[in-house]
Amino acid sequence: MATAASLEDYPLRTFDKLRYGDTDRQGHVNNAVFSTFLETGRVELAFGSGEDLTDEGCSLVIAHLSLDFVTELLWPGRVDIGTGVIAVGRSSVRMEQALFQDGRLVALAETVTVQVNNATRRGQPLSERALAYLAGYRKAPLDRGAGAGS
Repeated sequence: MATAASLEDYPLRTFDKLRYGDTDRQGHVNNAVFSTFLETGRVELAFGSGEDLTDEGCSLVIAHLSLDFVTELLWPGRVDIGTGVIAVGRSSVRMEQALFQDGRLVALAETVTVQVNNATRRGQPLSERALAYLAGYRKAPLDRGAGAGS
């Protein structure tokens, strides 16, 4: 990885407790659970302020997820989740997210969510209120170089 990440690089930080049920036959947290941890960060961004980021009659749906596994995540303990907004489109939000255990980067992800009108099932532009809120969580994207495993 060309640029190392730390939890402090992310304007939004939260965590999840690792559960024994998250592990697989190899004894580490299963790769599919990483997406659930990333969802925790996205939900914290969208609803953590106590106010819904979406417009009435709309939902945020995930449109893209790119996930680089850096190292194992081991039970027991907790996973720290960093989330930052790296770009905002007309109806979409592109985020960089990272997972850490004991200060060590274990995964790096790029996620795009889109505000969708529940009736039309089409993208709906983000409100000025949402744009102002998201501006508070902006961060510069990390230089991922040739990938996390390099």
